[in-house]
Amino acid sequence: MQNDPKNRSDLPGKNQRVFQTHKKNDFLKKPFESRPPRPVDNSSVTGDVPDNFEGMFKVGKNGIGYVTHKDSGFAVMVNPQHSMHSINGDRVAIKILDKKTGTGEVTQIIKRGKNAYAGIIEARGNDIWFVSGDGREPEMRVEPVNGLAKDNLKKKVLVKLGAWIGDIPTCEVIQIIGTPGENDTEMNAIVLEKGFDGAFPQAVTDEANTLHGSGIPTDEIPKRRDMRDVTTFTIDPVDAKDYDDALSFKILDDGNYEIGIHIADVSFYVTPGSALDDEAKERTTSVYLVDRVIPMLPEVLSNELCSIRQDEDKLAFSCIFNIEKETGKVLDTWYGRTIIKSNKRFSYEAAQEIITAGSGLFYDELKELMRISKIYTQERYNHGAISMDTDEVRFILDEKGTPIRVMIKTRIVSMRMIEEWMLMANKYVAMKLSEKTSAGLAVYRVHDKPAPDRVEDLLVFLKSIGYTHIKTEKGIIPPRELQKILDEAATDDARDTIQGSIVRSMAKAIYSTTNIGHFGLAFSYYTHFTSPIRRYPDVMVHRLLQLTLDHEKVAPEDVGEYMRMCEYSSAREKDAQDAERESIKYKQVEYMSTRVGNIYDGIITGLGKFGVYVAEKESKSEGMIRLMDLGNDYFAYDEKRAAIVGKASKKEFRFGDRIKIKVKETNLEKRTIDYVLVTETKKEESK
Repeated sequence: MQNDPKNRSDLPGKNQRVFQTHKKNDFLKKPFESRPPRPVDNSSVTGDVPDNFEGMFKVGKNGIGYVTHKDSGFAVMVNPQHSMHSINGDRVAIKILDKKTGTGEVTQIIKRGKNAYAGIIEARGNDIWFVSGDGREPEMRVEPVNGLAKDNLKKKVLVKLGAWIGDIPTCEVIQIIGTPGENDTEMNAIVLEKGFDGAFPQAVTDEANTLHGSGIPTDEIPKRRDMRDVTTFTIDPVDAKDYDDALSFKILDDGNYEIGIHIADVSFYVTPGSALDDEAKERTTSVYLVDRVIPMLPEVLSNELCSIRQDEDKLAFSCIFNIEKETGKVLDTWYGRTIIKSNKRFSYEAAQEIITAGSGLFYDELKELMRISKIYTQERYNHGAISMDTDEVRFILDEKGTPIRVMIKTRIVSMRMIEEWMLMANKYVAMKLSEKTSAGLAVYRVHDKPAPDRVEDLLVFLKSIGYTHIKTEKGIIPPRELQKILDEAATDDARDTIQGSIVRSMAKAIYSTTNIGHFGLAFSYYTHFTSPIRRYPDVMVHRLLQLTLDHEKVAPEDVGEYMRMCEYSSAREKDAQDAERESIKYKQVEYMSTRVGNIYDGIITGLGKFGVYVAEKESKSEGMIRLMDLGNDYFAYDEKRAAIVGKASKKEFRFGDRIKIKVKETNLEKRTIDYVLVTETKKEESK
């Protein structure tokens, strides 16, 4: 289910291959060479700024570090001598030395941004050096210089950071990844650097094979609600290999509907203390790259034993709703373990064809599931949910993994229908776990309101494109206001640009045992219950739900572990998302590297002091047009007007402008694309 929207995000359509890539400057290879840096501009910061705080260390040009206070947006500049050898991405404790100049020092490295680093090793005299593909990371001297290092010069390797000798970091080669530029090498480097691995330990594989061979224990069936005679089907991407959810539909005697949402019962097989559970806890999530999946569970479980495959008996954990036929109102709910049999495996497209044609296998069931799902969608919007409905961009790869074509995969209504029913299950399970009679603890999926500085940035952007009268309430832009702006966008390009800015302004959804609701979905209660094959928090939720149904409580000694796993799972989810984005970015650069000199339509996605960020319209491949390549004029970034302006011509470049671009050059190792402006075309209409 690599491309399945129902299990990969919280906001409908959010993060479905939306290629909003990181803005990268052409960083120097040696970050500790420096020229006098520009002072930090904190003139627009309001509110109190503490003298000491924690934040992420980000390296700018010439090795200067910056740490931003989350609440106020106050940026602190850290010179190399005050960095305690922090590396880009590290979480650090910072002390402000001078608020007027915005300078500070690192007092503690709380957590390294990476456990390992991927790059190339090369000989220099008697030494061997490691060179990361990320220019924000320092070069490292390899120690010890053993056979593993000597025999693999110019190869891509994985290294572990060692001690620092003065300002020079050392490292040890821990794994040879392969030849740079080869698809498998580059994809493996991405996941290994993030701490994921496609190979499972032998004990895990053995345990999975034993379970697979045993199948469903015969004594388990009588303990479950038997749903095998109820019409049931799965609806997934056409290329899906694992199916962890199914829908059932039954007309009751009173004319109302019984609709079941059935989820693969992974927790029955993956039990606490087992090798499988320990490995799943460590991974916490499957990782989706452009060309492969790094699964959380071995494939004999994820693709076979637990997967809800057509015409096979399967164990499930189910939410079954008694629903009023006309209004979709939930009259009653049932939760519990079931045994089911899927009558049909639909692709999204096949289900959509039946709904559109008005006839076909299970048409009546599909029609009613669709109609009621639209009622629930409208109710969410009425309560302030935000729609992040975007098309998906996929690369078609040849046998070597080289991108040869781009395919736009539009989200269709059958996807939205399934998504809505999954949201329904997640919401109701969260409500069940929050009851006084529950297990006494719940794992929630929470989404906080946007931070004040992010709201201010979004307001500046929206005003720059013509939205000058935006209402705010208690420091945030009401979701209804944002939805109105999205609905009124003049073109798809304009909507995508606005949508990307809204997404960047939002807090990140995380797992927590403390409920604060879900801002983006406008739900007071929400969790992740529907994807235990690929998300460990869902496995935890299944266990908590079973404790609740058994009228048992979480053992006091387990509470801390649930809290720890929420924090850890949130962090690992980010690592997985970063790996996915990096694989996409690599393929985008690789795609454009064979198209140097070609002319394309582009849309401006960002502005900065060094140039304009532009995404090619079809592949969403983002790159930079440097100021010098914008035309025969002196161009500069006007922050107040949110535009890059020509001094003589007064020509302006703004967010969302459509322009003609030519591919100037690419750099696969740095994953950068340089464009040049060809001719400017019609601008998006402002409001």
